[in-house]
Amino acid sequence: MLTPGIYSAYRSGIEALGANPHADIAATGTPAEGPNQCQAHLFVSTARDFLGDPSLQAEVFGSASLVVTCEDEREIREVAEHLEGQLTATLHLDDADLDQARALLPVLERKAGRLLVNGWPTGVEVCDAMVHGGPFPATSDPRATSVGTAAIRRFLRPVCYQDFPDSLLPVALQHGNPLHLRRLLDGEREA
Repeated sequence: MLTPGIYSAYRSGIEALGANPHADIAATGTPAEGPNQCQAHLFVSTARDFLGDPSLQAEVFGSASLVVTCEDEREIREVAEHLEGQLTATLHLDDADLDQARALLPVLERKAGRLLVNGWPTGVEVCDAMVHGGPFPATSDPRATSVGTAAIRRFLRPVCYQDFPDSLLPVALQHGNPLHLRRLLDGEREA
């Protein structure tokens, strides 16, 4: 984990889940040896317990997962509706599950910034289509992503320069476009 604080929060989260009578430890990974390295944990709970115990709904950032077992499609949807904002949501399915997945997608689209089918959200590729963000609390600004070409918007603060002479404009905004940037002028792309 990147910092001692992130590691400490992870430890606190798995200790809370481990002490929760509504979460059973299903598996643990190899014990970690280095600083800020965590041991993976897998917990299991029921939909009834998950819905009745808000502490089970809190994110544990790191190599920890909570599997929520559901009795039927109604419980699956109810659990999905109670999720907080997430970076990702993954559906593991085959062709027989497509109608159920289609019915669940509107809920998941509101809950996560990246949706996957039969994959694992471990890698984040820096490309135009990548989104690594989501509704609060997954990110502080659900309109932004921290990866991909749209990520630059997170670090920009718009400033308008009106009626400025070239000598006072930043080079990238000067009328002659000395940096040969692709830009819009009066709503039209410059050649």
